[in-house]
Amino acid sequence: MVVADPHPLVAFDLGPRVPKAAKTAPKISSRSAPAADAALVAEGVRRIAWARDHMEVLSAIRSRFEDEQPFAGLRIGMALHVEAKTANLALALAAGGADVRLAGCNPESTDDRVVAALNAHHGLATQAKKGQSNAEYYAALNWVLDHRPHFVIDDGGDLGFLIHTKRRDLLKDLKGGAEETTTGVLRFKAMAKDGKLKVPILNVNDAQMKHLFDNRYGTGQSTFDGLFHATNLLIAGKNVVVAGYGWCGKGIAMRAKGLGATVTVTEIDPVKAIEARLDGHQVAPMLEACKSADFIVTATGCLDVVAAPHLPHLKDGVVLANAGHFNNEISLPALKKAATATAMVREGVTEYLMRDGRRLHLVSDGRLVNLASGQGHPVEIMDMSFAIQALGMEHLVANHETLKPGVHEIPAAIDGEVAALRLATWGLRVDTLTKAQTAYLSTWEHGT
Repeated sequence: MVVADPHPLVAFDLGPRVPKAAKTAPKISSRSAPAADAALVAEGVRRIAWARDHMEVLSAIRSRFEDEQPFAGLRIGMALHVEAKTANLALALAAGGADVRLAGCNPESTDDRVVAALNAHHGLATQAKKGQSNAEYYAALNWVLDHRPHFVIDDGGDLGFLIHTKRRDLLKDLKGGAEETTTGVLRFKAMAKDGKLKVPILNVNDAQMKHLFDNRYGTGQSTFDGLFHATNLLIAGKNVVVAGYGWCGKGIAMRAKGLGATVTVTEIDPVKAIEARLDGHQVAPMLEACKSADFIVTATGCLDVVAAPHLPHLKDGVVLANAGHFNNEISLPALKKAATATAMVREGVTEYLMRDGRRLHLVSDGRLVNLASGQGHPVEIMDMSFAIQALGMEHLVANHETLKPGVHEIPAAIDGEVAALRLATWGLRVDTLTKAQTAYLSTWEHGT
């Protein structure tokens, strides 16, 4: 029996897919939707559709949102990496009734094809582009805030930071937000500690179904996707130094080892250093580890991980890359000060020539290598992460009045729902406890 292809290329529909909640799409200003050529839009539509077809968990949630309209009448501002997976999260929220504005959270992580498709095809107001200047980046964030959002979704905390500092007039409309990366969570926790955070913020990053898979398997694969695209160099047989052994560092080190590299981990936490050693990696301070490194990848969320003291010890030809959110983990000022000349030796690779003739190669100007030079996390990984975001936002909308200002964890029930949906899409089942087992686990009388 011949089964028809459910998505034949010849039947690809380029007509608008307007969510049920957005039969009349909001008017998009010329500032948010610059004219895009048809080919750019069409390719963006295809990329969004490809991601949607592989995001089965989020698709199931979107279908429910379309019926229940949990965000009806609400304005949601988003600052995330604008690419195909993110587009599907934004469209899921719009399908649930939200009036969404979307900007980038990093000047180098935007897919311009997706921006064109969101604006011109899907009717979702988006302002972002790859290679933004600092001024353009903040102009886009402020454009999102000009819409006076009731809720924000952040990656790095910039929207929340602006509202609490330069745009405090928006606090009377803001009811809460969500943050999905380690860097942003640290910022919001610091704000809460100083008594500056005025709304509840959901810590999406530390949800089980986010950090265990997104940070580890997502970052692990996508970091090397970026490195392969940027350098076309072999990993096997090389010395790879991974700075930081949090969940992102674990994923990077695991993938480097699997590719045949000798891995050295640098850490400030003795417990994580022991974990790295027992996982089979070398452990050393950066000042020592950097001397033999062919690749150094930072994933710490801290600044100056590779800085002036390390530069004299780096090998000729070393590749430096960052998988943390901000481009301050590898010190650009130190590199520029030490170099006698710079050159773009490959797309996305800048060579810094040292006075002694050594060449140091920086990927993506020290920005997120997996998005600036790669395609970001795999679709199936972001399906789970954005499912957490979607359900987390639904929870926040329903409960924001009872949540105090501060950083709040994602409820375990949301993790469980996303995990159950993920297993169901894979056709997998797990055991359930019998009544006797449940009783045994809840009593203290049993012994030897």
